[in-house]
Amino acid sequence: MTQTRKPFIVGIGGTQRPGSSSELALRYCLAAAEKAGAEIDLICGAELELPLFDPGVTHRTPAALRLLQSLRRADGIIIATPSYHGGMSGTIKNAIDYTEDMRGDVRSYFDGRAVGCIVCAAGDQALGATLIGLRSIVHALRGWPTPYAATIKSNEKPFVDGKPARREVAQPLEIVASQVVSFAEMAMASRVDDVAPRLVASN
Repeated sequence: MTQTRKPFIVGIGGTQRPGSSSELALRYCLAAAEKAGAEIDLICGAELELPLFDPGVTHRTPAALRLLQSLRRADGIIIATPSYHGGMSGTIKNAIDYTEDMRGDVRSYFDGRAVGCIVCAAGDQALGATLIGLRSIVHALRGWPTPYAATIKSNEKPFVDGKPARREVAQPLEIVASQVVSFAEMAMASRVDDVAPRLVASN
């Protein structure tokens, strides 16, 4: 058996402000993933305006259901967050908290998925602290943070007309995209190869 479908990569990120550095970084990274052969889905802006996650509430808004549907289907994930006072934004963290609804799934939380991490901030200290925190959260959700992460200094005008202003802005995002797609393809192929012997044995 061979793997034929494209890996499905979900991007979560940005802020409530359209055109933020983290949103533009995520858009470019997802475009690079699509160019590498993936099917992509972008969840940003108004789609991240979710009620504060409450594990005791079972009702989910249409936006929350869309988020969960995409994450359950995802073969890989890319998360882009601004750094607010040394940590990821509350909006992004709240969206990630909704993965608690996935705890009972066969692939619970981010299990078996590569997760690319992107952080945008004005200073080096904020970039480092937020990246460490984001990767720790991915680990807690059983995901695989890609070896390479993209950190972007938002005060250096990294984007012009929605595109990376310099090669040193674009390249890290392309590397993150490549690693997420490559890992997703390997994981998908592994699942197919695992199923094949069982199908033969059942026949």
